[in-house]
Amino acid sequence: LCCISRAAIAQWEGGTTLPSLTHLQRAADALGVWVSWLTGENSDGEAPMAQPSAPRGRTVAVIDYIAAGTWDTVNDPYPPGRGMEFLVTERKIGTASFALVVRGTSMAPEFRDGDKIIVDPDLTPQPGDYVVAKLDGEEEATFKKLRPRGTDAAGQPVIDLVPLNEDWPVLHIDAANPGRIVGTMVEHRRYRR
Repeated sequence: LCCISRAAIAQWEGGTTLPSLTHLQRAADALGVWVSWLTGENSDGEAPMAQPSAPRGRTVAVIDYIAAGTWDTVNDPYPPGRGMEFLVTERKIGTASFALVVRGTSMAPEFRDGDKIIVDPDLTPQPGDYVVAKLDGEEEATFKKLRPRGTDAAGQPVIDLVPLNEDWPVLHIDAANPGRIVGTMVEHRRYRR
């Protein structure tokens, strides 16, 4: 089945191991169902079949909330491929992609509290992209617009993390605040009601 060994499937069925998100997606594609049905997220028990002409897309786990404000604690309490809910995207994204729920107002009016973003860690961010950044050695992260500023005297990168709401301060990744870009936002979801 979809380039997965019988031994691996037997281990999944026996509860010895869990399939990766990549394997789940392959199995869902081969069976014509959503990953959420394979993982038991679909509570009605029926396998929702995709229409042949309708694009099904990739399933992305929503793993946590992200602060659109200052640095704030973020962690992933879910094993890979799991989350508090799932989004489906038609975009081509990396297998490590995940989704977050925006909290706060520093990215308003473009991003509102409760909006959802899909983030791809495999995509190299460009100046002006919206990114999730995290401080080294900490569980603190934020969602901001990327503005690289070059390097300091020691050759370390200096990055401004710019809010869209001018009432909020610009945050920095530099020698005094070492950190990294976790991933680049590739999709934004806002629900009207």
